Amino acid sequence: MAERTISDVLTKPDAALEMTLRPSLFSDFTGQSKVKERLEIAVTAAKQRGEALDHILLSGPPGLGKTTLAYIIAKAMNTSLKATSGPTVEKAADLAGLLTNLEEGDVLFIDEIHRLQKTIEEYLYPAMEDFKLDIIIDQGPNARSVRLNLPRFTLIGATTRSGLLTAPLLTRFAVRERLDYYVAEDLQKIVVRSARLLAVEMEPAGAMEIARRSRGTPRIANNLLRRVRDYAQVKGDGRVTAGVADKALAMLEIDQNGLDEMDKRILEAIIVKFGGGPVGIGSLAVAVGEEPDTIEEVYEPYLIMEGYLKRTAQGRVATELSYKKLALRPAAGHQPSLL
Repeated sequence: MAERTISDVLTKPDAALEMTLRPSLFSDFTGQSKVKERLEIAVTAAKQRGEALDHILLSGPPGLGKTTLAYIIAKAMNTSLKATSGPTVEKAADLAGLLTNLEEGDVLFIDEIHRLQKTIEEYLYPAMEDFKLDIIIDQGPNARSVRLNLPRFTLIGATTRSGLLTAPLLTRFAVRERLDYYVAEDLQKIVVRSARLLAVEMEPAGAMEIARRSRGTPRIANNLLRRVRDYAQVKGDGRVTAGVADKALAMLEIDQNGLDEMDKRILEAIIVKFGGGPVGIGSLAVAVGEEPDTIEEVYEPYLIMEGYLKRTAQGRVATELSYKKLALRPAAGHQPSLL
């Protein structure tokens, strides 16, 4: 049987269910209070002026609500949203097709915008700034440039790695907001709401048990809720209590701190195979059999936030907390890093 990790839970959600559980109004969106307040003000002001909303960049780890907020913003502006992702826009013609099909005030949502090709990105500059699109028709001696006028639209970009965006693109976003990990109390509210929508009988303590093991991420909380629901249905009477949630999550190998098997494998590899570090991301990825990007975007942020891992110029270093977590002792002469 293949090993199941947080990566599976995080990256393979049921799309139809996810849309069902997504809030569609600012008032239903839990957490990120400061970000939500600033976006609500921007939307209200734009509507009062009868203008298109300024371009918005939403950044932060996966699963925190960037896509959900894009849909909420579009609905609040009473406009349509057209969605795509950076890797799927391969040619200038793809971008031109998206932009020319927009109507006045529409929202174009580009997920993982940092993965746009640089040549495609340059076509965005005049589109975002002047609402014009310069395209080249034909090739060689017959090539000619044609300028198309675009309706005033709003570009909402979402990225897990804002540091990879070029300065020219970054500065064209008038509104830039970063989403942070959620506290357990907010995640509990999200789990309770999702349980109600899924018709799952949920005790508050059961919701909290799921929430505090969800790595501060609503998407993981909702997906763990589904797995706990299945367990409660098959092994119990369908009611999710703290005990049922604990047993279900233990079956998934998710411990009290929300760490799964891959998290522990990463920490163990740094300590045992690389003497506590520092170790480069490439070597670490090979050692644990995972892609470097997945380690950097899915696992590392939470491990660093919780104090298990430290990122230095020389590489990744295990902290003293990691040694305690795995009940390992440092090698002779090695002093674990303290945060």
